[in-house]
Amino acid sequence: MTEPNMNYANLKDSYLFFGIAQKVKKYSEINPDKKILRLGIGDVSLPLCKSVISALTEGVSDQAEKSSFHGYMPECGAPFLRTTIAEFYRKRGVKVADDEVFISSGASDELGDILDLFDKDNSALVIEPAYPAYVDANVIAGRKIIHLASSLDNGFTPEPDEDKLADIIYICSPNNPTGAVFTKEKLKKWVDFANAHGSIILFDAAYEAFIEDDSVPHSIFEIDGAESCAIEVCSLSKTAGFTGTRLGYTVIPKALVRNGMSFNAMWIRNRTTKTNGVSYIIQKGGAAVFTEQGQKEIKENIAYYKENAKVLMRVLDECKIEYTGGKNAPYIWLKCPNNLGSWEFFDLLLDKIQVVGTPGEGFGSCGEGYFRFSTFGSREDTLHAAERLKDLFGNL
Repeated sequence: MTEPNMNYANLKDSYLFFGIAQKVKKYSEINPDKKILRLGIGDVSLPLCKSVISALTEGVSDQAEKSSFHGYMPECGAPFLRTTIAEFYRKRGVKVADDEVFISSGASDELGDILDLFDKDNSALVIEPAYPAYVDANVIAGRKIIHLASSLDNGFTPEPDEDKLADIIYICSPNNPTGAVFTKEKLKKWVDFANAHGSIILFDAAYEAFIEDDSVPHSIFEIDGAESCAIEVCSLSKTAGFTGTRLGYTVIPKALVRNGMSFNAMWIRNRTTKTNGVSYIIQKGGAAVFTEQGQKEIKENIAYYKENAKVLMRVLDECKIEYTGGKNAPYIWLKCPNNLGSWEFFDLLLDKIQVVGTPGEGFGSCGEGYFRFSTFGSREDTLHAAERLKDLFGNL
């Protein structure tokens, strides 16, 4: 008889966003005249920039002519895009070779697939609050998961703990959901820790384009020693609005070796076995992101979301609500007022001012008592939500 992967039975119900949707649906049915302002959205609201649209259109036209038609693409990515991304790193002073860059259909896909490179008995350390997929992907693989709690006391960027050793270490900076960023000094401690114990850091840099503080690394490979202990996963979803277009990239240094096995070579073998590459048209559009004009245009979109963050941060500052994020990230992570639980605060916001966010409990137990706002919504909704929040906080 076929045996299923029984690790799926160990997954917790994905109740967070389902629970939010159900609560909002019920409220809307009872109160059809109320406009709900959604600050929980993890998707972008601005369209792809003009340079990307132009490149995508050109890519479609290429497919209409025999001389420029492309069939299967190289499994690890088109050379033109791998070189473009590697040069982007090198312009920032980070040494990355073209063949250390791998093109993917997005960070979420890659963060799950990359676990193929690790033995099933390897343990995984997750710094919480955390993106839930870090935990779920390792539950599915049957791995031991070590939870490292963070808090306002350490700015949600904890340092390594010798009592919490693991083979795989997840670090997300800027962080989802807390918006916190790791300084060079803290990242260096993690790199030294990983090298000392033979661990490998999976560095999620999906939100690096939102960093405005020059002291904060955009890439873990800005840290000496990272090339021997880290894999970096990045995405164009939030950087350039590719949430519906799907494109990302992963950097695996050739210096990353364990037990005589090169992770770079292993990933080439994995991709050539399990994928047929990413669409030529999409990669053509992705290359436009890294042009001078493309960078200008995506930064204009990011500035729009960062202005939304400023709108919300002003209210939180005025009302003396503790929070992290906003400045270097598209998320704001606030402490629920009056010691309310995260779902209690969710219900209060929905019932009293029709504002929807994300309860912190859904990102791990240490997220209880916190709440996430996203800045990816429209300016109009953000401004109206800020006004309603100010009135609510003033009356608590």
